[in-house]
Amino acid sequence: MTIAFPKPDEAVLARRKEIVEGLGRLVASEALIVSEDERRAFETDGLTSYRQIPLAVVLPSTTEEVSAIMRFCNEHGVKVVPRGAGTSLCGGAIPQADAIVLGVAKMNRVLDVNFEGRTARVQSGITNLGISQAVAHEGFFYAPDPSSQLACTIAGNIAMNSGGAHCLKYGVTTNNLLGVTMVLLDGTVVEIGGDHLDAAGYDLLGLVCGSEGQLGVVTEAVVRILRAAEGARPALFGFGSVEAAGACVAAIIGAGIIPVALEYMDKPAIQICEAFAHAGYPLDVEAMLIVEVEGSDAEIDDMLRRIVTIAEPFKPKTMKVSQSEAESAAIWKGRKSAFGATGRVADYICMDGTIPTGQLPYVLNRIDEIVKSYGLGVANVFHAGDGNLHPLVMFNTNKPGEMEKAEKAGEDILKLCVEVGGCLTGEHGVGIEKRDLMTCQFNATDLEQQMRVRGVFDPRWLLNPAKVFPLEGRFAA
Repeated sequence: MTIAFPKPDEAVLARRKEIVEGLGRLVASEALIVSEDERRAFETDGLTSYRQIPLAVVLPSTTEEVSAIMRFCNEHGVKVVPRGAGTSLCGGAIPQADAIVLGVAKMNRVLDVNFEGRTARVQSGITNLGISQAVAHEGFFYAPDPSSQLACTIAGNIAMNSGGAHCLKYGVTTNNLLGVTMVLLDGTVVEIGGDHLDAAGYDLLGLVCGSEGQLGVVTEAVVRILRAAEGARPALFGFGSVEAAGACVAAIIGAGIIPVALEYMDKPAIQICEAFAHAGYPLDVEAMLIVEVEGSDAEIDDMLRRIVTIAEPFKPKTMKVSQSEAESAAIWKGRKSAFGATGRVADYICMDGTIPTGQLPYVLNRIDEIVKSYGLGVANVFHAGDGNLHPLVMFNTNKPGEMEKAEKAGEDILKLCVEVGGCLTGEHGVGIEKRDLMTCQFNATDLEQQMRVRGVFDPRWLLNPAKVFPLEGRFAA
């Protein structure tokens, strides 16, 4: 285990029976999980290399119950780890032995939809895809679409400022979030933002979105819903080299064209996904782009013609425009199943760094060199349009030392992203995975200011402890 955790508070562990009894007075018996076997289901999240059984798990159904739980934990000095669906790939929902897990999965209802105002108020435990499904009958959808959208919750999306394949055109969570109901550590319930585009005063909503559960627990959200486009169509471009594919991405963006999605897959990713999804991907290319455009038939045809013209100087070996809904679904099935398909052939760590698009050819070559230097493999599949990389560093967990090598390779990749003018995370968050790399992107003054803001909301660092900030140098502000 290479990522360190603070030593549990022995005084809290000694009071576990008292704490559990206190929580039991606040929620129904079925909402409190105390047996070791049942708590074990919450010991980890999408970063499965690390795990710890929590003190207890509480699954409230209302904002009022969340308020009572938070007030109780604050009064008794008990740490709280907020949890949505546990799909975090950076360890953002991994608990500690002296912390309770507060899960919002039971809070999964649509509370109100205003189609005229293009807003929806939802409980934070609803799934990402659940919002789109709730408004689809009127021709609307919720734009951010993480690969885990079938399972991940809006609570987790807000915590990590999640994105997805269509974030190039529509933005990530912060661009589609209008307001939240949030419970502070002392149980106070606050409303931030609302059902309109720009709330008065300080931008506290921008502070909450991406705060990784360190400022409070979001129980409700007002999100922007959009009218679905008339149509959409993806196209495939296969290239003979990584450099050509990367340069083509930069050329498309440089021409002022903003597709709804612009996704990149290298040869290992293509082969892995094609074996799983049978999407018709070309197997004789080194890299592939999925470019999707939307609008009327005339708009789609015009934009695809322009993109084909831009791509031609880079000598694509394959150019294929989808001709049916079935072909479009197959193309996206391959891309959306990349993480699961890779898990069939190897253990892997999914990285999440962001770089300027002009640096793609250089960075992709360096990623390959870095991973090979550790004797490992890598499959690259990512949101190329905004430079959000997702290298899947593959290893064999049954071979001693390989996981540690994969983590070191991942660290080197993230440092490379910062070196070329990018940042440590695009949509997965910091969690525990990137916590000790924060000093690579921020200096001591930057981190101190960030911790001071956190300290205003949580002076004793009881909310989602051990995440985001390096353990050394922490303080209560």
